[in-house]
Amino acid sequence: MAGGQPEREDKVSLELTDEILQSMEVGMTFRDYNGRISSMDFHKSSNYLVTAGDDESIRLYDVANATCLKTINSKKYGVDLVSFTSHPLTVIYSSKNGWDESLRLLSLHDNKYLRYFKGHHDRVVSLSLCPRKEYFISGSLDRTVLLWDQRADKCQGLLRVQGRPAAAYDDQGLVFAIAFGGCVRMFDARKYEKGPFDIFSVGGDMSDANVVKFSTDGRLVLLTTSDGHIHILDSFRGTLLLTYNVKPVSSNSTLEASFSPEGMYVISGSGDGSVYAWSVRSGKEVASWMSSQAEPPVIKWAPGSLMFVTGSSELSFWIPDLSKLSAYVGRK
Repeated sequence: MAGGQPEREDKVSLELTDEILQSMEVGMTFRDYNGRISSMDFHKSSNYLVTAGDDESIRLYDVANATCLKTINSKKYGVDLVSFTSHPLTVIYSSKNGWDESLRLLSLHDNKYLRYFKGHHDRVVSLSLCPRKEYFISGSLDRTVLLWDQRADKCQGLLRVQGRPAAAYDDQGLVFAIAFGGCVRMFDARKYEKGPFDIFSVGGDMSDANVVKFSTDGRLVLLTTSDGHIHILDSFRGTLLLTYNVKPVSSNSTLEASFSPEGMYVISGSGDGSVYAWSVRSGKEVASWMSSQAEPPVIKWAPGSLMFVTGSSELSFWIPDLSKLSAYVGRK
């Protein structure tokens, strides 16, 4: 796998197609987790992946060489959500201990806390870092979304929500979306205090928002909900383009989904642990992989790469099986 993995700077040389997606299978698995993986993130411009686990560990992987570089334990606070900052060895993570809902800025280089961000009073369920500046947003079951600057302990802004919030910046860091209560609200990141400049309905699905994400080009936004719906909207017009349906998830689980790098496909988990791939163009299911796991996996597409990663009680790297592709070529 190490030899075949392109450098992150390279563009995807093989264009993603239905056939390539259908050929994808697990190329590498790490099974040394004592519990489920609760979150993971790819660094945008390096080959690093970070994971957070119920075993209170934060792990750093070199994706190009398929190796675990470092394991850091957060026994005191636990760890739930984790995201890279712009620096590949610095992360922000949320606690999972029930008594301290602070977020922490942690250096993986020397395992030092650089800053604590105190403000939430219940579990943080959404975390998104601004790609452009040192800002980030966090959404909590305390029904607030807080806006932060990595250089300051106190939050820079507060938005109240009705229900469990999902929040995300677009890839330019100019806009962020907050979803709850059957709607996606769009904010100008520089003038968020004026309220949303647009509110998009997802067609009567009032179940809890789980994750919201923009495609790389910013044209599409996806929202997953606890009832097992994955809604795809036009982020400019607000039109609901497609809804994919999977098994519902429990209130303490999260239904994750991820756009492929060019935004033409969506991969998702499901309440029964399965993984699905969908075409944005046709709206149809392209591939599915059943699982013995009974909970939805965390799932992320690697930036600019023909690979996605799933996390359950183990971490799996999915890559195309090129021998299957040659069979397709022979068939045509």
